[in-house]
Amino acid sequence: MFKFLDNYIKIIDWYIIRKYLGTFLFTLVLFLVIIVVFDVSEHLDDFLKSKAPLSAIVFLYYGGYLPYYANILLPLINFLAVIFFTAKMANQTEIVPILSGKVSFNRFLRPYFIASGVIFVFFFFGNVYFIPFTNKLSVRFAHTYTDSSDPTQKDLHMQLDNRTYVYLQSYDNVVHTGYNFTMEKFDGDELKEKLTAQRVVYDSLKRNWSIQEYKVRYIKGLKEQFLEGPRKDTVLDMRPSDFEANNDINTNIYRAISTSDLSKQIEKERIRGTGRLVELQLEKYRRFIYPLSAFVLTLIGVSISSRKVRGGIGLPLGIGILLCFLYIVVDRFANVFSLKANLPPIIAVFIPNVVFGLTGFYLLRKAPK
Repeated sequence: MFKFLDNYIKIIDWYIIRKYLGTFLFTLVLFLVIIVVFDVSEHLDDFLKSKAPLSAIVFLYYGGYLPYYANILLPLINFLAVIFFTAKMANQTEIVPILSGKVSFNRFLRPYFIASGVIFVFFFFGNVYFIPFTNKLSVRFAHTYTDSSDPTQKDLHMQLDNRTYVYLQSYDNVVHTGYNFTMEKFDGDELKEKLTAQRVVYDSLKRNWSIQEYKVRYIKGLKEQFLEGPRKDTVLDMRPSDFEANNDINTNIYRAISTSDLSKQIEKERIRGTGRLVELQLEKYRRFIYPLSAFVLTLIGVSISSRKVRGGIGLPLGIGILLCFLYIVVDRFANVFSLKANLPPIIAVFIPNVVFGLTGFYLLRKAPK
């Protein structure tokens, strides 16, 4: 193993890898410190009003939000770190001797992609496994201390299976109670059973639903039968989490769902048709595809900052910040088109990396060799 590394990674490679990862970690910590300072100043009044204990603020709020912010900013921080230290190397005339020593530019890129591969591994496993867990902490803090929004959802339609449809005029997720409940069962296009109830209440201990003040209408051809009662308990393929408010793709509850549960939710949503399938798919695909930006932005960063220019590292950094802004804009537009214009989610998630990947290969051809 060590012999392979000695043959494949030379001294200059280790030098670049150390500078890459060191600059990346320093930039990441710097950004997180700035985020904490601004966030504390903005939410200090909310913390005091909610009377949240310091332990909850540190371990739930920031223990949940800091990994999330780091995950969102990681590709852009990686991009700026690559530009900063590569432009500094070029300004100090460290790159010219490397390329003049019969080292091809593609060979020069090897340590960059090794280091970005390390970042990709942490980014990928964090996205798929660690970030959903930490997001649960921030969601728990918000529900316990600071969330004052109306939890009631209105006019909810859901398909439980191929023949069962339910409707709720309103649902309160605090007390797990739905009002004016209707459940219809069909045989093909023919209605066979219709149940209406004043309330349905979820029992978290028994994991079933209590249907209260109900009326049932059974239809058998030309014959009909009516039943009514004060209460009956039954098991339905729906949970209180199915009625969470999820209006913002950046802050919704889906980012706190484990990847395996997210896949199960997608399969259920294909049957239910509550209008959340695209948001679920966007969240799932982003977890797997977003880490590829580590390679894409590294390629662009090296290509635009490896040339020595007048004015030092200011120009490459300025171009890098502009490209970061454009990357965010393309990513946001792709998400909006997926949510509002029926663009397939898998294509929407790939668009930023494809667009900037092609840009990277173009800049690579123009880079000094």
